Amino acid sequence: MHCELTKHQIDFYQANGYLLIENFLNEAELSFWQEAVTEAIQQRGGKKMPGSDAKVGEDDGINKDSDYYGKVFDQMLNLWQTNDAVKKIMLDENIGKMVADLAGWDGTRIWHDQALIKRPWANPTSWHLDTPFWSFSDRRAMSIWVALDDATVENGCLYFIPGSFHSTSFENPGIGKNMDAVFDFYPQFIKSKSVAVPMKAGSCSFHNGLTIHGAGANMTNGFRRAMTCAYMPEGATFNGIKNILSDEQVGKLKIGDLLNDNNQNPLIYSRDENVELT
Repeated sequence: MHCELTKHQIDFYQANGYLLIENFLNEAELSFWQEAVTEAIQQRGGKKMPGSDAKVGEDDGINKDSDYYGKVFDQMLNLWQTNDAVKKIMLDENIGKMVADLAGWDGTRIWHDQALIKRPWANPTSWHLDTPFWSFSDRRAMSIWVALDDATVENGCLYFIPGSFHSTSFENPGIGKNMDAVFDFYPQFIKSKSVAVPMKAGSCSFHNGLTIHGAGANMTNGFRRAMTCAYMPEGATFNGIKNILSDEQVGKLKIGDLLNDNNQNPLIYSRDENVELT
């Protein structure tokens, strides 16, 4: 795994809100990730996340326009909780350190992982933000996006609006049918130049959860698979948004409570050597 970051890469991320790392995984590692994610998805039997009966493509109460959104990609969350191989991948301390170095925080917790699979002829993913969906509010929150297949302009690679995270907010524009809906909230970016980030299988990107981003349609007869994970800093607190939390979990939380349940949000890296990781 290519997990050493240069100062230039960290500076680029902190200026632009995204970073491409080519050949993040070697051939053997890529095969392991592909096999692990495939197995984990098969074990789910179509269920979107643990503790929920919602199936892939059904309305989950998170995304609007579910009839359209269900044909953007298949989305399965927290595979690390139901598959040991994916758990080994997601709880890797090396990735946690990369996240901490890019975000500039001292401890990295997983918010959730998710497999994102664009089927042949899948709809585009409209411009959106990530962090406003989540149950904590931190401007540094971020995700890794690992290509399990080549992600191309033709099959739905990521696009970013560089630097947008500096002035977006926690207000949630949602994600629906219209590519330009986000500009109703952020009109200052409507004339901005977007950047396409195609990548070979085994490469990855990191992006800030407040960076405006999206993905094109899959205009091919093949699949475009990616494995992603969202991260929050150690010390993040509940903001009142349910997101992927269960009713039982939300019932035990009040706004301002620490999100430090290692069964839900494992600590995978800390700069404090005396802190025990999950």
